[in-house]
Amino acid sequence: MASSPVGQVTRGTTGTNRLRRVDRWIARHPALRRAADPLVVDLGYGASGVTALELHARLARARGDVEVLGLEIEPSRVARARRQLADVRAGRTPFAPDARVSFALGGFEVPVPHGRRPAVIRAMNVLRQYDQAQVRDAWAQMAARLSSDGLLVEGTCDELGRIVTWVAIDADAAPRTLTLSLRLAAGAGASAGGEAWHPSIAAERLPKALIHRNVPGEPVHGLLADLDREWDRSAALSPFGPVHRWQAALGALRERGWPLVERSRWRLGELTVPWSAVAPR
Repeated sequence: MASSPVGQVTRGTTGTNRLRRVDRWIARHPALRRAADPLVVDLGYGASGVTALELHARLARARGDVEVLGLEIEPSRVARARRQLADVRAGRTPFAPDARVSFALGGFEVPVPHGRRPAVIRAMNVLRQYDQAQVRDAWAQMAARLSSDGLLVEGTCDELGRIVTWVAIDADAAPRTLTLSLRLAAGAGASAGGEAWHPSIAAERLPKALIHRNVPGEPVHGLLADLDREWDRSAALSPFGPVHRWQAALGALRERGWPLVERSRWRLGELTVPWSAVAPR
C-alpha cells in the first residue's frame, strides 16, 4: 500500500444517504454488472465511512459478490472508518455484519492489493478544491488503475444529496457522459415560497471540469438554459406531478436536438447526455 497518498485532504463532509442517486446509477451500469472482479473503490469518502457502507449495501442488490474498498488520504479518517466497521462486524449497525467492505490509506494513485483492478472508482466531491487545470491529470491517475472495462465516476453533490452531477470516465481517461440527478419533489412547490425552482440549480454542483464553463457560449450553459426553458413551458403539467412535468421537459429538450440518453431513468429526475454535447470549447 502507498505510504504517501496522492492528493489533497478534502473538507470531509459526509452525510447519510447523500450519494444514493449516484450509487443507484452505478448499480445498473454494465461496468459493475459484467465485471469479472466486482471491486469498487470509494475514493475520498470523508470523515465517516458510512458512504462506503451504503455503497456496498446498494450495489450488493445487483452484485451479491461486490467488494468495496474505501480510500482516504487522511489517516485519522481511516482509523475512524475501521472503528465503524468493527461496529458493523459486531452487529451494532443496520449494515450486514459480513459486508465485504474495507478501508485503507490512499489517494489518486488508488492503491489496491494483489494487483487487482477496480471495476468502478467512485470519486465524489474530491475535486471541488482543485484548479480546473488539474482535473484531467486526476482523471488520468485514477483511470489508470481501472480494469479494461472499468468506470470512473467523478462528480459533486449538495449536502443532502438532492442535487447530484457526475461524469462517467472510461479506463482511457476519456469522459463519456454527463449526468444531472435532481430531487424533483424539492422544486414542486418552491414557487409558493418565493423564487421559482429551476433545474439549472444543478449549475452550482457541476463537476469541476464544467462548473466554470457555465457561461454564454459554452455547451453546458446552453443545455441548462434550454432545460429551464422547457421546464417553464411544461408548467401546465404541474398538476400531474413534477415527474410528469420533468419527462415532458426532457422530451421537448430532445426534440430541440439535445442527444439525451438513458430515457428509462428520466422518471428518477435524471438527465444524461454524451460528453461530446457539453465538452468545454
